[in-house]
Parts: sequence; structure tokens; C-alpha cells
Amino acid sequence: MLLQVSGVTKSFAGAEGPVPVLSGVDLSLDLGQTMSLQGESGSGKSTLLHIVGGLDTVDGGQVLFDGRDVAALDEAGRAALRRSDVAVIFQQFNLIPSLDVSDNIRFQARLAGREDAAQVARLIETLGLGDHRHKYPEQLSGGQQQRVAIARALAARPRLILADEPTGNLDETTAAEVLDQMLALVGDTSAALMVVTHSPAVAARMDRQLHLRAGKLA
Repeated sequence: MLLQVSGVTKSFAGAEGPVPVLSGVDLSLDLGQTMSLQGESGSGKSTLLHIVGGLDTVDGGQVLFDGRDVAALDEAGRAALRRSDVAVIFQQFNLIPSLDVSDNIRFQARLAGREDAAQVARLIETLGLGDHRHKYPEQLSGGQQQRVAIARALAARPRLILADEPTGNLDETTAAEVLDQMLALVGDTSAALMVVTHSPAVAARMDRQLHLRAGKLA
């Protein structure tokens, strides 16, 4: 099993003491599998995704990635994991303003030591970015920026992709196109995919659909 989450708990400080966000979460995900995570705002979806990606720490429980305890890694170890094996696609895109489309896509692959010109060219064409490869993020639409973010994540050939509302800023037609392309590319690389979404249509496209309620999965 690529990812194994066991008994994860997480609280945040509140005015009247700790506020529980996750209360004993268990899930698993293997290579080639896709999973959606739904729930009301504040249910802990993004917190769980950030914990799996090593962007946040747990209060209790265990997160195993390929047998390694992510929760036990220091900050440098978690950063190394994201460089090599885990890609995070944020709703805000987080593109580098000073780099054009091609260099933004290459960036993560270079960090991972896996830059492949043929793979980058294929991603650019598959995601319809061929006419935009020399443009900068500020010159792109929201849908185009999201395509660049997806291409950047996939260019490094990660084994696990974590996507936080990847189509949340897009119109319905563009969202469907981007999701189609992302799932096709994920299928080609046999990566595992976890998507946090409010959209029932997006969730329905995943192999498994999980719901967070009151800090627990249902």
C-alpha cells in the first residue's frame, strides 16, 4: 500500500482551548487509485490533505508513505518527500511569476532530478498549452494557469498527487476539460490521486468517494 493513514488526530488552538479538526482518521490509497474527499467547509479536508503531503503535522496517529512515517520526518525530510514522490496542486496555482509556462512546468522535475524534455513537451501539448509555452502566469487565464500547475505536478512523475479543489476556480466547461486531462495523465503515469472537492461531479469521477463529518470519515 502506497499510503496508509491510521488514527490521525489534529486540533487547532481556539479562544477557549483546542478545537478538534480530525478525530481518528483512517484511510489507504495505492498506486493507480483515485480518491475524492468531500465535506462541509471547516470539516478538515484540506488539513488532512496537508498532513498527508507533509505540509502540516499530526497530534496523534500515523501517516505511512511507502512504509515511511511522514509524521516522524523533520521539515527537511518532508520537503524532500514532496520534491521526489508527492506533488501538491493548490487551488491558488502557486506558479512562479518570473518563469514562463515551460520553465514553470520544468521547475518541479528539476528539483526532483527527473527533468525529461519529451515528457514536458507531451504535457504541454496534451493540456493545450502549446501556444502559451513562452507566456508568463500573469498573461494566462485561470484555466490556463491551472493546466500549468497540473503539468508541473505531473512532470516530476510523482507517485502521489494531492489536489486541493483543483477545479474550484474554473467555470463548469473548463473544469470538466481540466479534470478529463488530469485523470488521463494520472492514468498514464499510474500515480495515486487524492482530490479535495466540494463538487459531486468531480467526486463521482474518482474510484472512491470519502466524506469528512465532525473530524471523522464516513
